[in-house]
Parts: sequence; C-alpha cells; structure tokens
Amino acid sequence: MRVFKKDRDLNASIEEVELRVDASAMRLTAAEVHVRLDVFLAMCLTWRSRSAVQNMIREGAVRVDAASPEHPEGCGTAKVERRPGRKLAHGSLVIVTVPEDQPVRRIEPPSTTEIVVLYEDDDALVLDKPALLAVHPSGRYLSDTLIQRVHAHFHSERLHRDARPRLCHRLDRETSGVILIGKTPPSHAEFMRQFEARETEKEYLAIVHGVIEEERGTIDLPIGPSRTSIVSLKMAVIADGQEAATEWNVVERRRNCTLVACRPLTGRQHQIRVHLDAIGHPLIGDKLYGVDDAVFQRYADGVSSERDLELLEIERHALHNHRLVFSSPSTGGRIAVESPLAADLRSYLDARD
Repeated sequence: MRVFKKDRDLNASIEEVELRVDASAMRLTAAEVHVRLDVFLAMCLTWRSRSAVQNMIREGAVRVDAASPEHPEGCGTAKVERRPGRKLAHGSLVIVTVPEDQPVRRIEPPSTTEIVVLYEDDDALVLDKPALLAVHPSGRYLSDTLIQRVHAHFHSERLHRDARPRLCHRLDRETSGVILIGKTPPSHAEFMRQFEARETEKEYLAIVHGVIEEERGTIDLPIGPSRTSIVSLKMAVIADGQEAATEWNVVERRRNCTLVACRPLTGRQHQIRVHLDAIGHPLIGDKLYGVDDAVFQRYADGVSSERDLELLEIERHALHNHRLVFSSPSTGGRIAVESPLAADLRSYLDARD
C-alpha cells in the first residue's frame, strides 16, 4: 500500500498522506475486504501506534471517500470520519492530515547525493544500486533511500530543480545492480508499459548453495503466497499460484557454491529466490528461503544468533541485477546496460577457489 504520493518531492514536508485500500496488498479478494479504519491506518502508518491512530481519527484528522458497489473508488469527495471502527471496502480512499504537533517521522535528507550512473539520456537514468539500500521510503526505511538520493542529485545546481524522477521497477533492499528511473512522466509511463508487456530483458547473477551439475535449464513452477510460513511476505511454489518461469545457466562453479545467471521470463515477487530454493539451491545469505522461518524472524527483531550468521555466511542475499535491456521512448532503439558483479559477492566467490 502506497503511503506517500508517487510524485512527492522527498525534500518537501509531509502535510497529508493519501492511502487507498487495496485488496491485493492484503492478499485478499475485493469481496473479502472489510477492514476497520484504525486497523488499516495502523497497518500503513507503521510509526504510529493503534491508539495514536485512533486519537487522530477522533480529532478529525482523517477523511474517507468510501468505496461502494456503485462507486468502486469512492464518489470523489472525502469527508471527515471520527469513528475508528468505520469499516472500509476495497478501493476506499483515506486521507490523513498530519497534525503539526505529531509530525510523520521526517524523511531526513540523504547522507549523500552520490549515485553511480551506468547510463543516462533525456528519458532514462540507469543506476548501479548498492546492496542494503532501500529503493524508496517504506516501513522501517524512511530515510536515505535510493530515490531520495536521486531527488537530491537532481536538485543540485547542474540539474533541474523541478525534476520528479520515478522508479520504473524495484529491487529488494539487499539486491544490488541495475535499476531504471524515468526522468519525465511520459518516459516513465513508457518504461512501465514495457515492463508490463514483458518487452524488457533482465538478467541477474546469483550465488547459490551447492554445486549445480547441469549447465542450464528452465524452472517453470507457479508461485503464490506461502500457506505454511509464519512470515506474511514469504512466497512459495504452489499448484494454484501464478505462472512463473526462470531461465538459468551456470557461470562459475566454486567450492560448495555456484554462480548462476538467471533470466526471469515473468515478474513474480521473489521469483528467482523462490525458484532457486525450489530446485534445492537457495541463495547464499537468504534469510527467508532455504532456512527456517525463525531465522528471518530473529533477523527482523534484531536478535540474530551466531548460528544464524554461520548459516547465512554473508550479510545480504547474494543476488545482483546484472543486465537490463529496454527500448528508448524517443528513438525506439534497444539499450542494454550492465553492472559487474558487486564487490562483496565477487570477494565471496574468490575466497572459494
């Protein structure tokens, strides 16, 4: 669920937060959504307690444009709602006016405006994303994100101060490598269309547990939310999941591990991680796949054990977006951009000659 407006200037103060009730984000069907207003806001505004959210509602800081069968996205007018228990349906719009004495946790200016540019033209900015950097403000990572650094970079003296660059796809915080940003609204829309139409080409490099004997193959297994995990964001191979296919080939074999090139033919959540785990070769460093759920839970709680660290071997999962091919909105020509394997992953491999 989006917390901040997609075109928001990350250097500006936060006066309002707009939220749309989205069944897919809750992993429900539209008909199943009947969520309390206070529960919904507590889910989205993770830096607020439920009691604080209830106080904001009672004080008139929340407006609702409720969805209905006749108006599936509301009627266009948001009215003040003071009832914390008000039930919301899929498509409802909730607007929170941020109290002056209770500001949203401020998104601080980035620690650096440094970005590594792999390619740039009038339409596209392609960056080499470092590992352990969130791409946009969300959850615990509200400050010093990649897109915030990009905004700060574009507001420097040599660039347009009114630019609103936007991400065209996402990488997990721990994943490094190529990421595409649209520099103008038309180019962003075109890049998004290309991703949706599967006209882009992506290749990831992954270091997995074990030595893979085959040279290449295709993993064609459906993916959906795990029904057995205690971790809500975990995905799994399930019979009634969405179609998912990943081509792969071995790049290097090392002691007890393999460097694999993976080309996802579909774009499911955690697809490469799920598929590699499904064939018995999970990513090195993956806290969610290939290990017990408790490993991820302890990591999320900040209490990882020494045994956890031994199992993981490295600080982050060993996945790197190596290559992206897309079409120029201006010329129609194909553009291929590559990022070499990140230094920490190369060091891991070199230690296993």
